[in-house]
Amino acid sequence: MLDVRNLTKAFMRGRASATLALNGLDLHVAEGELVTVLGPSGCGKTTLLRVIAGFEVPDSGTVDVAGREVAGGRFVPAHERGIGLVPQDGALFPHLSVSQNVGFGLSGLGRRERRARVREALELVGLAGLDARRPHELSGGQQQRVALARAIAPGPRIVLLDEPFSALDEYLRETLRSEVRALLARLGTTTVMVTHDQEEALSMGDRVAVMRAGRIVQLDEPRQTYYQPVDLELAHFLGDAVVVSGDMHTDTEVSCVFGVLPVADAHGSRGRCDVLIRPENLRMRPRTEPGVAGIIRDQTFYGHDGLLHVDVPELGERVRVRVIGDHAYRVGDEVSLVAEHAVCTYPPVLAAA
Repeated sequence: MLDVRNLTKAFMRGRASATLALNGLDLHVAEGELVTVLGPSGCGKTTLLRVIAGFEVPDSGTVDVAGREVAGGRFVPAHERGIGLVPQDGALFPHLSVSQNVGFGLSGLGRRERRARVREALELVGLAGLDARRPHELSGGQQQRVALARAIAPGPRIVLLDEPFSALDEYLRETLRSEVRALLARLGTTTVMVTHDQEEALSMGDRVAVMRAGRIVQLDEPRQTYYQPVDLELAHFLGDAVVVSGDMHTDTEVSCVFGVLPVADAHGSRGRCDVLIRPENLRMRPRTEPGVAGIIRDQTFYGHDGLLHVDVPELGERVRVRVIGDHAYRVGDEVSLVAEHAVCTYPPVLAAA
């Protein structure tokens, strides 16, 4: 449905310098798929969205929508691309009612069909009966629902979401993104969503495209992206990571302080390596049981889970262990740690430097 090939876009910063926002970027999104584009500020993800939408002209490369080239050899204006956009702040017209905002992009339709489209879109987003209200009379979540209804009302081939939940509080953000994901899946809408929130990207996307310096460095299903990142920089960006030295003697096993562990993905050749272990894949046991000795020095409680900070003398460093819910361990307890998951290996950082 969406094909982006070798996309490049630079912005001039003064007379003599330019910033390369997109650097030979490729992206394919299948029909009905939701791809989240994740990356830190300045990586180019918003520029990518603006080029797809038609608000920026690429310096090189092409953008195809449903087999039709809309940027590259020819340029199709934004309003002719069949793309719906939900901006970060909703961008609703404050002087228009909800129904007028939703119907704004439905030019060319008769009054009866237009009303029907608006009514259907508002029903889909759960705002039936609020059509006469103005944006200031709605909550933040309702305003974003109006913006989504406006985007889907024309029946676009693709919907673009530009950090649509970033201004909402945490509870509302979780609730609304679940609703939006279910709605888009039910409609079979092809969707690209930009976000800087790792949890949001992993929880919403059928696949996650991680950007760095104008390129997509990994495009995979969320679970694979999190547990099998292409490098340690991405591993740390996606969440807490425990990295220990190891030695690969075979393609399927690595020896490290936690014993001989199965390898899910090996980035590099055999020999010395760095081993990635996620904190939730470390299990804590009483010190009397087998494992790597440690002492709990600190803990961070989040309610549904928590992080225990454990000094491991054999490593000479402190590692983090994620635990679920309430637990019996306290600061000062001596424990044993065991790794219980396949790991990834990478060339040693010192060797790579």
